[in-house]
Amino acid sequence: MTPLAAWLRGLGLLLAFAALGDALVRLSHLPVPGSVLGLLLLWLALGLGWVKLGWLEAAADHLLGILGLLFVPATVGFVGYLSAGAAWGWWLLVMLSGLLVGAGVAGLLAARLVRSGPEEPGGGA
Repeated sequence: MTPLAAWLRGLGLLLAFAALGDALVRLSHLPVPGSVLGLLLLWLALGLGWVKLGWLEAAADHLLGILGLLFVPATVGFVGYLSAGAAWGWWLLVMLSGLLVGAGVAGLLAARLVRSGPEEPGGGA
């Protein structure tokens, strides 16, 4: 098999499992991304021997080689929403300070309860 044919076979298998996972999520309304379910199905198929690792190697190695480029659209989208994050900054600060105060009070209370130790049975009021 030529290297191009091996690469196309691997890419076809990867895309087929991604599409299968997406179709199953749409049909079953599972709260999981379709690509994640597709990768789980691919893992199952690899484990059961239905798909050989050699069939995927060429395409997977190539995709790993250009992985940085695959993050560019997500990064551009994230940068586009940075101004929206500034509006939420104060709310995040309030929530974080509330979390820290609550955790601090719970920690002090727990330390006091541990330090005082359990009461002796039969003693007390």
